[in-house]
Amino acid sequence: MELTLVQTVLLSLLIFVVLLLPLTVHKVEENLEAFLFVCGIFAVTVSHVWSWHLVGVALKDPLKITAAVLIAGLLFRQFHTQLQHLTQFAVKKLGLRWTLFSIVFILGLSSSIITAIIAALILAEVAVMLPLGRKGRIKLVTFSCYAIGMGAILTAIGEPLGTVVISKLSGAPHNAGFFYLIEHLGWYVLGGVLFMAGMASSLREDTIAHAPGAKAADTQSEHSVKSIFIRAGKVYLFVMALTFLGDGLKPLALKTISHLHAGWLYWINMLSAVLDNATLAAIEVTPAITDRTLTFLLMSLIISGGMLIPGNIPNIICASKLGIKSKEWMKSAFGLGIVLLIAYFVILSAVL
Repeated sequence: MELTLVQTVLLSLLIFVVLLLPLTVHKVEENLEAFLFVCGIFAVTVSHVWSWHLVGVALKDPLKITAAVLIAGLLFRQFHTQLQHLTQFAVKKLGLRWTLFSIVFILGLSSSIITAIIAALILAEVAVMLPLGRKGRIKLVTFSCYAIGMGAILTAIGEPLGTVVISKLSGAPHNAGFFYLIEHLGWYVLGGVLFMAGMASSLREDTIAHAPGAKAADTQSEHSVKSIFIRAGKVYLFVMALTFLGDGLKPLALKTISHLHAGWLYWINMLSAVLDNATLAAIEVTPAITDRTLTFLLMSLIISGGMLIPGNIPNIICASKLGIKSKEWMKSAFGLGIVLLIAYFVILSAVL
């Protein structure tokens, strides 16, 4: 559909509101799911894209991840003590720094098989069992979510982004199969996951709690059935909100970014920090895309997705479970994301 000037202005302003208010208004930050839901409703209304199909998708899409969060929460509640003992055993045998490195590296690469959702659920549970202070724990989580976002794209089952790309390029001339993204992005992803694991293993000493028994709070209330259901409900609302927001802003994206050069796409895809990267990929990826442009596009999407909480499903799961606020996430992840974007832009420009 062709947007009017008023629609374009309103949707552009909405993007700034979504970016700014959670970082500056405490009430918005405390009720992020409801805020994004209202923004999604506004976007769909302004874009005139309401339909029963969209409502059905918005109600259906969050079901799988919500069920995963709910089931995993109940399982972790049942086997919490055993997992805690296993984590403590790893720290004792490997040392904290090698344990942190292993967690990020293993979850990052395995997310392409076990899915980003399962990797994030494991991360959220293990993070509270490590002898880290809050600052260190948040850094560990953001490093890990970057790694999970990178690794998950390598297959069609890791996350929706990979599914969309392989589906759209399955025909000629790309003939994308199961190993297509591994062949095109494998080395770049492996380098990024190793870098994130190294960052986790070199956390500064003042972020680590050395006092005997110092670790994240592990209260009964966090593992109560009520808390598990509340967290699952928040994740459901969050994903529904992002579905509305993505569809509502899609006409603006089609109008402004769908035919840009690889370099421009790379930087404009920072919108993935607040928009679903699969939505952007669905707009930008066509059979006519070159391998070079595809690599630029996908690396920018997966890096930008780690910068803010709404950017990726692992971020949402971990922030919900650990009570990480928007400002805390941004402080730990945004600057790192900018550095990664610049570094990969230079590397890709030189290599491709």
